[in-house]
Amino acid sequence: MNDYSSESIQFDCFRGCTVVTDEQTGEKDIRYRQGCCKLEVYDVLKGISQEQFSNYYEVRFKNTRKGIYVNASGQSIKAGDLVVVEAASGHDLGIVTLEGPIVGRQMKCKGVDPAKQELKKIYRKARPFDIQRWQEAIAREQETMIRARVLANNLGLEMKIGDVEFQGDGTKAIFYYIADGRVDFRQLIKDFAEEFHIRVEMKQIGARQEAGLIGGLGVCGRELCCANYITEFKSITTSAARTQDLSLNPQKLAGQCGKLKCCLNYEVAAYLDAQSRIPRVPEPLEFMDGQAFLVKTDILAETLYFSYEKGSLAQVFALSADEVREIQAMNRRGEKPDTLKQEVVSTPEFIDAVGDDAINRFDPEKRKRRRNKNRNRNRKDKG
Repeated sequence: MNDYSSESIQFDCFRGCTVVTDEQTGEKDIRYRQGCCKLEVYDVLKGISQEQFSNYYEVRFKNTRKGIYVNASGQSIKAGDLVVVEAASGHDLGIVTLEGPIVGRQMKCKGVDPAKQELKKIYRKARPFDIQRWQEAIAREQETMIRARVLANNLGLEMKIGDVEFQGDGTKAIFYYIADGRVDFRQLIKDFAEEFHIRVEMKQIGARQEAGLIGGLGVCGRELCCANYITEFKSITTSAARTQDLSLNPQKLAGQCGKLKCCLNYEVAAYLDAQSRIPRVPEPLEFMDGQAFLVKTDILAETLYFSYEKGSLAQVFALSADEVREIQAMNRRGEKPDTLKQEVVSTPEFIDAVGDDAINRFDPEKRKRRRNKNRNRNRKDKG
């Protein structure tokens, strides 16, 4: 490989490859960049041969669009090769991401059975002419998306064009759009075909899928889950926040897509399991020295906090779930324990975050100068 300058290297993260252009000849060297896709699969069976899946390959296209193809060309194909594959109309160009027995596991996972359905074919390895047409089609995507939004706005359609994906031969494009309700885009398809001179396919996506396509960082500092690994978006309700005893603040519970955060569902099962072991306290606990009111519950720690003053956190006492259950049984029998005052919990594991956002919290502490001692020493020396 020739020595290229850093300015000639382009990273196409939408398709998981690097495009290196030779500044002298203008030729492009495109190579597969492993790990640049949220559907990336690690080949744990690399180096193992199995005749049953020797002709099956996983081919990746833009974003998360993948497919299983059968090699009908007779050429030797390996992971990382650019191949021309069969499409509904014309042909497409993609990158081989998996080969060998691991493809069989992916087929089983996705419910692909070659005996029941006919797989599309891999025609051949991509030639320089195919790659050039592919790159020319990719270069049209951004401009086409902007123009498509203008055409949709002129027709007064309540929809948003989120992304455009051109087919490898440049004769067809998939327009991904977002809409709350049903949209009649029959006239829009005619305008697209007349404006761009291509075949048009419309595919609706949700707000979470759009956020996954755009990407970004969440409040946790990590990459968005929808852009990292989530492919199936389950419904999220405010009951998940209530189960975890979270504050129903829309600004904190909503993600960058404007919907409830996907991570609200991550720990719901653990909280429900812990709540099943925590007794309900509809009435205050009866003690010889008064009534104790429930003021706070630590669900995961299975600890309940009580106070003699209703709604007050001045003097709080902690009891485990088993202890509360025993006291409730005593109260039902008409018995009362002596007192709740066992151990006062001043701050029952509640963290006060005031001051954590100070801009100088990471600065090292400055040592105070001991000027007074130096002055006293100087006075003694003069005396």
